[in-house]
Amino acid sequence: MLSVTSNRLSAAKRANSTRRIDLGKGCTLVSGGHEPRAGDLVLARVDRAGHHDGVEDPWGRRATIYPGDEILVCYGNRYAPDQFEAVVPQNLGPCHLVAAGGLAAKALTWHTSMRPPTEITPIGLVADATGKVLNIRDFRIPAPAAAPHIPVILSIGTSMNSGKTTSAARIIKGLSRAGYRVGAAKVTGTSAGKDTWLMHDSGAVRVLDFNDAGFATTYMEAVEDVEAGAMSLVGELERSGAEIAVVEVADGLLQQETRQLLARPAMRRMTSAVVFSSVDSMGAVAGADWIRGLGYDLVTLAGVMTNSPLAAREAADATGLPVTRLAEFLDARVLERLFPFFDDRVARARSAEMQHDAICA
Repeated sequence: MLSVTSNRLSAAKRANSTRRIDLGKGCTLVSGGHEPRAGDLVLARVDRAGHHDGVEDPWGRRATIYPGDEILVCYGNRYAPDQFEAVVPQNLGPCHLVAAGGLAAKALTWHTSMRPPTEITPIGLVADATGKVLNIRDFRIPAPAAAPHIPVILSIGTSMNSGKTTSAARIIKGLSRAGYRVGAAKVTGTSAGKDTWLMHDSGAVRVLDFNDAGFATTYMEAVEDVEAGAMSLVGELERSGAEIAVVEVADGLLQQETRQLLARPAMRRMTSAVVFSSVDSMGAVAGADWIRGLGYDLVTLAGVMTNSPLAAREAADATGLPVTRLAEFLDARVLERLFPFFDDRVARARSAEMQHDAICA
């Protein structure tokens, strides 16, 4: 066990995955025969830049990395059919940076469009004065005392890049315009700020993700832990004053944590409505059958498919479901048709604005 100065830690390029960890507790480095765990904080040296030539820091800036730079990232498994498949290695030997949000792992496979992964060498796991390794789980938000009660709109999809996050953002914007205090959460995935910042920019009063629940990534985590994390996030949104929660489940229906999480009875009970995004009409039809089979209230199809009027018509005819384009989620009349809990607060809000304008005049 070696000592490490706060200056050295603060000089390292810190990734988004580490944002909840209190670096002030780090004063030693653990190396040697230690086996890393998902979520462990590691100080690593960049050896050779590959696909990821930068890390996204906790404040949204992309920091360029060079060979010889020291970076602070978390160990974690990676599931990304469009990018990398990777696992936490069994030792602190050389491995890879497999996500811009800051994941150290051993890359197994990658999409043909990707360059080889960036090569890194762990210097040591960051630990406290007793030698206890700092792990993101130790900095998670507390579990709620009871199950959340606010309506939850679930945004799920066939795969990565099917339109889940964009649909969720437009729903957030539409509900916010209608006068609701909307909370947003991404309950599975790999640490990155892009999606949560989009939700914030769309009007959410509070935005959380699985990082806040103690995960750098949810891939290969026990479904019971992922479910508990999801409940904690929605519970925290409710405690923060959100009246409705828009919740995204990352990746697609075939991804193991997504599939297992959606099959959990507690998740189904918490969910008021589902919006399903797909790339094409066949995916929409297959996904709709699967979601309905689990007992969810699937209210509309959305996503990349809606760019094609023909594909949208095919999906609507085959499922009997409406297809909603992005712009339509901003229309209060559309939201009122889709979501049974939507009320007339739009009219009330407009009336209040008119009264305020009249008084000011």
